[in-house]
Amino acid sequence: MIGVFVGSLLGAMAFGMPIAFALLVSSVVLMYFLGIFDSQIIAQNLISGADNFPLMAIPFFMLAGEAMNRGGLSRRIVDMAMTMVGHIKGGLGYVAIIAAVLFASLSGSAVADTAALGAILIPMMSKAGYNVNRSSGLIAAGGIIAPIIPPSIGFIIFGVASGVSITKLFMAGVVPGVLLAVGLTVTWAFIARRDNVAVKPRASVKEILIALRQGIWALFLPVIIIGGLKFGLFTPTEAAVVAAVYALFVGLVIYREMKVSDLYDVFVHAGKMTSVVMFLVAAALVSSWLITVANLPGQVIGLLDPFLDHPFLLLIMINLLVIVVGTAMDMTPTILILTPVLMPLVKAAGIDPVYFGVLFILNNAIGLLTPPVGTVLNVMCGISKISMEDIMKGVWPFLLVEVVVLVLLILFPSLVTVPLGWLTS
Repeated sequence: MIGVFVGSLLGAMAFGMPIAFALLVSSVVLMYFLGIFDSQIIAQNLISGADNFPLMAIPFFMLAGEAMNRGGLSRRIVDMAMTMVGHIKGGLGYVAIIAAVLFASLSGSAVADTAALGAILIPMMSKAGYNVNRSSGLIAAGGIIAPIIPPSIGFIIFGVASGVSITKLFMAGVVPGVLLAVGLTVTWAFIARRDNVAVKPRASVKEILIALRQGIWALFLPVIIIGGLKFGLFTPTEAAVVAAVYALFVGLVIYREMKVSDLYDVFVHAGKMTSVVMFLVAAALVSSWLITVANLPGQVIGLLDPFLDHPFLLLIMINLLVIVVGTAMDMTPTILILTPVLMPLVKAAGIDPVYFGVLFILNNAIGLLTPPVGTVLNVMCGISKISMEDIMKGVWPFLLVEVVVLVLLILFPSLVTVPLGWLTS
């Protein structure tokens, strides 16, 4: 049964079929195999898959990210980081890391953040003499902080698919996200010493204060989101609405870089990105229903039964599986396909679902940097106009340090669970 499902899914993808349609094809094949084919089941599960209140956070965070880029919030974040560390050797790299963390706390989308940051910084880094391959690799590696630091679209999808509290997932992602940023900073500090690049003159106190004053409105947004979630002022879905309205207000009224006439394009672009994700979610939930009906989780538990008494070994096995799957499949379908299969295993082994969710999403985020699919890598290749081979030369040190962070979280669960207790208390 597992062979029928996986074989039909990979077969459809091998023919070049989009993943959402490949999921529907594999569902139909599995239904025929089980002898329960009914087109109404597909239609009902497609509708119910998308008709989910927590998923409403996705279009609003997409809208917030689009408004942030169009309304000038993104550029001011970069300018603010530039005045602080632009004068240091390799300063533009540190700017990229700081901006990646701030961007991550605004939109939650690795692809959107990478595209916005790359479009701003790659021309600047190239002009200053930075190695384009390494610069592109750094920005791509910084982009995958977005699925870890709240508000994370990956956590939203995982929370819906697993039934785990999205608010707790958001809070649990803060420290791992910071660890990723620290790891990238240390790695860049070693790498940047080899480049003979131009550095910007040290900004005066007045210039720093001006940059902070102009960027303060952008910095308020993550404070509002995390503070509101911690103190129970709103749910993650409501936080997405707050973020979208705030970003639109700042872009239209405060910075005035976005005009009312721009709103149509902003909404259409956000709507197109949302439709891709939501149709994928709906199609995957058809598969999830069939996976449950076919009792595939029970069969997987039977296969991995020897590891249930050894949670550490089980986590290693699961993470190795996700790394392999991540090289061939994008983040969202991986989450939606594997979550209903793996969660019964995790619960049977007594592993904290929130802790597992952080490891699972971080592993999937790392998959965005692994070829041949590597969505974030492909985005950066397009922005930097370099080949996949070239960007892999630049990204591997940063990819390695992010894998090290994943291993540390597996070895020391308290890095997630202890800060989670502080943030939710």
